[in-house]
This record gives sequence, structure tokens and C-alpha cells, in this order.
Amino acid sequence: MSPVGAWDIAGPQQVRGEILAIRRVGDYHVVSFTAPGIPSRTLPGQFVAVSVGGPTGATILRRCFSIHSVDPQGSAGGTVEVVLQAKGTGTRWLVDRRRGDPLDVVGPLGRPFSLPKEPVNCLVVGGGYGAAPLFMLADRLRERGCRVDLVLGAATESRLFGVLDGRRRASSVTVATDDGSVGIQGTVIDGMVPILAEFDSRVVYACGPMGMLAAVAGLASDKGIPSQCAVEETMACGIGVCMSCVIPVVGDDGVTRMTRSCTEGPVFFGDRVRWADVGTIPADCLGAPTEKKSGPSSPGRGRSGRR
Repeated sequence: MSPVGAWDIAGPQQVRGEILAIRRVGDYHVVSFTAPGIPSRTLPGQFVAVSVGGPTGATILRRCFSIHSVDPQGSAGGTVEVVLQAKGTGTRWLVDRRRGDPLDVVGPLGRPFSLPKEPVNCLVVGGGYGAAPLFMLADRLRERGCRVDLVLGAATESRLFGVLDGRRRASSVTVATDDGSVGIQGTVIDGMVPILAEFDSRVVYACGPMGMLAAVAGLASDKGIPSQCAVEETMACGIGVCMSCVIPVVGDDGVTRMTRSCTEGPVFFGDRVRWADVGTIPADCLGAPTEKKSGPSSPGRGRSGRR
């Protein structure tokens, strides 16, 4: 397969938009808003950071959301859609907005998916509302003449996202739920295996929970297929300052570094992420802290040598 193509990535900008619509889709909400200038700069896999809580609220940190769709020709300089599950204070505040309410948005942020330079068969895998950025990706892949097969998975039917939308974009759509409420009973891996065998997929793209991404990347590696995974790490700033979203990633030189998901990601090559070590700092990671060995006891100190 030819190496994947790189995008010409535009820098982010901070804009003032307004809410257009909020609709419920299963367990999720789709939020549409104006964001002048951002849609024309957006690439598949990028995200926006939205200020929540209002000017008098106590919520300081922005909330980061994968971009589901954009319309550069939409009202007020372009529109953006994001998909979210209202869990905490910030997301609940956002879904309670009304049409015309102001919104402060920074974007587009992050590194997007890369596309094959030649038409190849592509397998696209989404878990829950993590599937949101994959439909824009599917459109771009098809524009390049690629076949797109889509696998969508979730715990149950209400947590799936985009099944009907996927059928308009992909050559095939396979649905898997843990409880068997719709589609096959099982995980996205159960849906991937027959597609990889039948259609000789040459690239795997995925977005969803970290455990799912680990399994998808592992299967792709076992089959000798490159994968690109958009990670769902919590991002406090979205611009690479706070280091809250770091994960261990192996570089071109073979060295593991704690890498920022918001700037070097959110899309990573699946075989470069040390999935089993996410949430930790591996001992062999560049700059990892080393434990001091206890020395002999000295006056005024305990056996450990510490005060």
C-alpha cells in the first residue's frame, strides 16, 4: 500500500458563534452551532473546544468534542455539529441551551486522519458516539475512490450512533451490540473479522473507547494492516499546555514518550500506542521518574533513610 497522505493543517481560531439546534439521538445529543471560519478549515478527526457554564459560571475549563460534520456554506460563516452524552456539569449546561444562545468556540484542533494516496478498501470502526467523526472521514475516503466498510458497536441499541447515516455513506454497515439488542451480539471485533477476510481491507480507521481501540489496533496489527485510532482522552485545555491528555506513544526512533493527545493526536497510528500502559508512565518512557533506592540508616533517619 502507498504511504498515507498528509493534510495541510490550518491553525485554530477562537470565534463567537450561536446555538442553532439541539436534538436527541438515542442516549446522545447532537448540537449544531455557527462557528465562523472553522468549518472551512476542518479535517476529519479534528475537534473543537467549547466554553461552557456562561460568563458567570464557575466552570473554567472548556469541553472538547470531536467534530461530527461541518457546513462551510451554512449560516453566519459556517456551521458545526458535535455529538455528546450529557454526563457532567459542562455537558448538561450545553444541552440546556436554546436557539440563538451565544457560544465561544476554539477550533479546529488536533491532528486529523490521514488518507491513502491510492484507492484501497478501508474498514472504519466506531464505538458509541465515538463514531461521530467517522462519517466525514468516510466521505473523504469515497471521494478518493476508496471502498468503505463500516462497523458500529455499542453496549446496547440506544448507545449506537449513526447507523442510518452510515448506510448512506458506506458500501456495507455491520452493527454489533453487547446485549444483542440489534445486529450481531458481540463486539466490533466480531464484526471486523469477516470484513477483513472478504474485502481485503488495507487500512483500518477507528474512534471510540480506549479498550475498543486497543482491541481494534491489536487485530489490525495481527493481520499486518495499518490502523489509525482517534483516542478519547480527557482534554482540559485542548491546546497542549496542561498535559492532562498524555498517553505513551512509541516514536519513529523507538523511544516511548508521553505524548499529548490534543496536539500530536487525537489520531495516532494504532501500533504506536502502548494501549496496556495508558494511564501510567512506563518505566522505560523518556523522562520517567526513577525510584530512589534506600541507603544505609543514618542518625535521625528511619530504616528507609527518609525523614
